[in-house]
Amino acid sequence: MDPYEVILYPVVTEKAVELIERENKLVFIVKRDATKHQIKRAVEKLFDVKVVKVNTLITPRGEKKAYVKLSPEYSAVDIAIRLGIF
Repeated sequence: MDPYEVILYPVVTEKAVELIERENKLVFIVKRDATKHQIKRAVEKLFDVKVVKVNTLITPRGEKKAYVKLSPEYSAVDIAIRLGIF
């Protein structure tokens, strides 16, 4: 699956910004049928980073949300700036 098809858009909420700053995590809304492995590969390919962990959940609205933890040598803040979150 194409990385641009997997990741739909970043989540920009107060909680998501706190996760970016404190836990080096990015939060995305992803395609509902995307697996954790596909999400990991898509983030690594699109942003040229190393992903340590991916947690997913289905929101009450029916969207799939992915919490992506980056390796310590990469900064989620830098990616967030590139995405226009900050």
